Amino acid sequence: MNKPADKNGNVRILASHAGARAIRQELSRRHFLSLAALVGAGAALSACGTGDGGSSSAAEPGGGATGGPVEKALSIYTWGDYDAPEVIEAFGKTGPKVTLDSYGSNEELISKLVAAKGTSGYDIVVPTGVYIPQLIENDVIVKFNKDLIPNIAKVDPQFLGQDWDPENDYSVCKDWGTTGFVYDTTVIKRDLKTWDDFIDAMQKEASGKTSLLDDPQGVAGLYFWANDIDWNTEDMADYDAFEAEAVEKWAPHIAAFDSYPSTGAMQENTFALMQNWNGDARLGILEHKQPDRWKWVLPGPTTELWMDNWCIPAGAPHPEAAHAFIDFVLEPENSFKEMDYIGYHTGTLGIEEMAKERKVELPEMIFFTEEQLATMKNGAVNKAQDRRTEVYDKLKAAASA
Repeated sequence: MNKPADKNGNVRILASHAGARAIRQELSRRHFLSLAALVGAGAALSACGTGDGGSSSAAEPGGGATGGPVEKALSIYTWGDYDAPEVIEAFGKTGPKVTLDSYGSNEELISKLVAAKGTSGYDIVVPTGVYIPQLIENDVIVKFNKDLIPNIAKVDPQFLGQDWDPENDYSVCKDWGTTGFVYDTTVIKRDLKTWDDFIDAMQKEASGKTSLLDDPQGVAGLYFWANDIDWNTEDMADYDAFEAEAVEKWAPHIAAFDSYPSTGAMQENTFALMQNWNGDARLGILEHKQPDRWKWVLPGPTTELWMDNWCIPAGAPHPEAAHAFIDFVLEPENSFKEMDYIGYHTGTLGIEEMAKERKVELPEMIFFTEEQLATMKNGAVNKAQDRRTEVYDKLKAAASA
């Protein structure tokens, strides 16, 4: 696949080394915990049912997994509708009963794991890459026993060794994607091409029929991308301007904050304009009875680039099953099924060629050109995170959505 290059000609798909250092340096343990507190980590959370009562130690590599018998249960905490049912079913036939639970943002994931203090009951979690240094530093995730995940070798090297985890000791690519929007062409009859177009339509044709991501970073991105401001800004004046516009001008027009509108509200034609991730949008279009009614836009001038990762949380009660599942899903055939269902590039060697051979539908929503990739920028976890979440909460309250 094509990838953007920096000014020195070095190919780069995700976070720069400088960006990764900033992530590690600027978010202290105290700040990390305050981020969790903002979204309710103070509430007491009980562990999920563990099925067969297994246990593990966060201090042991692999959470205690040694290649012993695979437990009879596996609990995965992940993004909504984010795994191919046939892959989950196929793994279940090998022994473990798989349970899926979902969240809508990294903040929600972090809050639950921090509050649980190793007793969440989950065996696998799927954080976005820029959050991983803090998850490692705060002992929220554990090292893999990589001997139990030989299929890491089948991941394209360009998606391994990211700056947040250079040796893939704690994480491996699940998939990566971007943020854009879809709109109903029977309601919005003009061409929308940019984030500024999105904001304009939100306040006009799609007033009261617009959904934004239920994600503080993605919603903040909408404002900064539209105004061609670095969306990793730490200038509080930028956030003051964001708050003023969002709370005063956007809020009256927003119907919902929904990270997964495409397979629910979109099918019922509830919204006319939806900010969403490329894979979710693709799934919604494919499942809709009138697919031509919807148009996907990768808007300019800039947008997001993210990578989600398979990780094992501290205290995972079924570490053998966790390792077995990660290895299972990295097998190219299973990875292809994941890609075809969720609509995100899974990073497996040769997967784009497999998609062409098998005539995957809407490949342009999975694989991107060099020019498109050049518009995608990584987010960062930095000292503006608290303010970003504060503005987001104010916007939700003002919108009453």
